[in-house]
Amino acid sequence: METFRYLHLDVFAASLGGGNHLGVVTDARGWSDAQMQRFARWTGLVETTFLLPPLDPSASYRVRMFTPHKEIPFAGHPSVGSAHAVLACGLVQPRDGLLWQECGAGVLPLRVRGEGDARELLLKSPPAEVMQTGADAHPLLAPALAGTVVGRLPPALVDGGRRWWVVECANETSLRAWQPDHAAIGALGKATGSMGICAFARSNDGAFELAVRALAAGAGIDEDPASGAANGLLAAYLLHAEPQGPLARGYTVSQGREIGYDASLAVQIDADGIWVGGRTHTIVDGHLRWTRA
Repeated sequence: METFRYLHLDVFAASLGGGNHLGVVTDARGWSDAQMQRFARWTGLVETTFLLPPLDPSASYRVRMFTPHKEIPFAGHPSVGSAHAVLACGLVQPRDGLLWQECGAGVLPLRVRGEGDARELLLKSPPAEVMQTGADAHPLLAPALAGTVVGRLPPALVDGGRRWWVVECANETSLRAWQPDHAAIGALGKATGSMGICAFARSNDGAFELAVRALAAGAGIDEDPASGAANGLLAAYLLHAEPQGPLARGYTVSQGREIGYDASLAVQIDADGIWVGGRTHTIVDGHLRWTRA
């Protein structure tokens, strides 16, 4: 048995315990692909990440991301949580307010805003493309949306690192009360190579401008409590559909309350692109005993 430092994080939490879980092995040098997959399966978390020295000299660090079943090239909350881990452990320092993360999607920048418990990390979303729009864009879309009322923007299939159907609901009340048909959403996801439906509604709450639900049955997850990648694609669609709209420069998202979480995500849109992130809390900082053999 060997000993490795391990962090268990609460990513995008508006209140303690309200965010998305992430496990991080802070030094995975010498771990094989099979060992990483085996440990990720053992944690049972939606994602577990493994930090490594970068291969690209322009990167601050390298991260590999695993679900319990497979390695994935990129996801939002594992990226933000891993960046928090490298700063919390003193592994790297920002350069001109940026960290550069090497992952399966390339070398991606993260903005560092603030310090300590108030620090926010915002990941630049990969370029996105609106592939299809309209309520009739796919025959499985209508069954997947049963039980909700679509808002003024048409549903759209958006691709960028991951692929989601982005759907506006008529209002926040109907979005939060929706009882989705996860089997129908899963069928739509599998047929279109997408995660599922990122549903959103505009809000007058004051603390946030959008409420979001990430219904990821296409990836075998009924609902994600806090999804950076889905929110990045949602922002890309809003910028495409409403380039002069009130959300075109950024906004705050509430996510996860329907399943007992309380996440808050910040979206910043400027000439450099779309940035999605928030705060991360270290819940467990300890050591794991594991073998790499």
